[in-house]
Amino acid sequence: MLTNPSDIAIFSRRESEARSYCRSFDAVFTSASGSELIATSGTRYIDFLAGCSSLNYGHNDPDMKRALIAHLESDGLAHGLDLHTDAKAEFLTAFDRFILQPRKMDHKVMFTGPTGANAVEAALKLARKVTGRDNVLAFTNGFHGVTLGALSATGNSYHRGGAGTTLNGVTRMPYDGYFPGDTDTADFLEAMLNDRSSGLDAPAAILLETVQGEGGLNVASPEWIRRIAKLAKEHGALLIVDDIQAGCGRTGGFFSFDDMGVTPDIVTLAKSVSGFGLPMALLLVRPEHDIFGPAEHNGTFRGNTHAFVTARVAVTKFWADDRFQKDVAAKARQMTAALEEMAELLPGSKLKGRGMMQGLDVGSGDLAAEICARAFRDGLIIETSGNEDQVVKILAPLTTDEETLQRGLNILRNAIRRVTDSSKFAAE
Repeated sequence: MLTNPSDIAIFSRRESEARSYCRSFDAVFTSASGSELIATSGTRYIDFLAGCSSLNYGHNDPDMKRALIAHLESDGLAHGLDLHTDAKAEFLTAFDRFILQPRKMDHKVMFTGPTGANAVEAALKLARKVTGRDNVLAFTNGFHGVTLGALSATGNSYHRGGAGTTLNGVTRMPYDGYFPGDTDTADFLEAMLNDRSSGLDAPAAILLETVQGEGGLNVASPEWIRRIAKLAKEHGALLIVDDIQAGCGRTGGFFSFDDMGVTPDIVTLAKSVSGFGLPMALLLVRPEHDIFGPAEHNGTFRGNTHAFVTARVAVTKFWADDRFQKDVAAKARQMTAALEEMAELLPGSKLKGRGMMQGLDVGSGDLAAEICARAFRDGLIIETSGNEDQVVKILAPLTTDEETLQRGLNILRNAIRRVTDSSKFAAE
């Protein structure tokens, strides 16, 4: 057990330079509950990162924990490839009843490898197989993972630079609001698709996030999403919605496209789909596109039995009625009100995001980093996003109680005030 700060040296001595989040949060964490992480020092930190939206229901939800412990103590399967298991049947039954049927979605559920990137890889492969086409349309500032296929659809140059090879098969299009003024980027895409001399190859799929999490909390309007869905259908392309970060309640409904009048051909889910932070990813696929042969896209860990146990509890506990969704909406309003006050401390800053996936664009990556560092010293874990890391992004667990949420928001407000009052940033 680590007993003093010097013990942290093992990480820098033995862990790869690829480590990331720990560089911003110089502590060793030992336990977590709800919306708090506890370090070896005994310091309690409010968590506004939530495993980058992998912990939408908080740390160690007691009902999920009890179900998982009961499964373990009864010698329930720990690993089952894609065998039929009682845990998988119970999850699929709950998911069908509380998520798919109320939305009139008849999609098949395909379990991929345990990461969101693997789900994206499967989605791209499937779309190409269904259509017989190669080209995929993705959008500026989109983030879909860092394995080669998913990375081809990811816009961020830093991550693309890590590939070490050519990334192809994807054409980048401007996301909603990418151009200044009133330019409708859906008009641009429509013109490109309709012009046989535009040079744009017929797409197998159009891949998008309704809210770009890593891209800076850019939000597409429902009208724009509907236009893109219509264009995909008209031009024989599959619509793929990447709901890995924006789904599972993060933006309000279970899916980020709920109530938009759009039913994607393929939906990718991961992160909070297990409910407990356990690795699990899946595709939702319209039945007519479910054409992979047995094991044509496979993996040793396709379907995590322990994740099935906790995911079933998450679905039945939080999505059997609309109470949880209404609670999330109320806390989203609380967050918006607080961010509006913070924006007044930073002239030129602006609110970004939707639901409980909101933040503040402060215009500078250095300023955003300093705000997050100050907040961490005061007991809040929060990170940045955006093309220049200029957005301070709040991803608090959706289950965070109002008092804890407000305490975290107060820490963030004070961090902004202290940083912007400092001589370094006052002159900017």
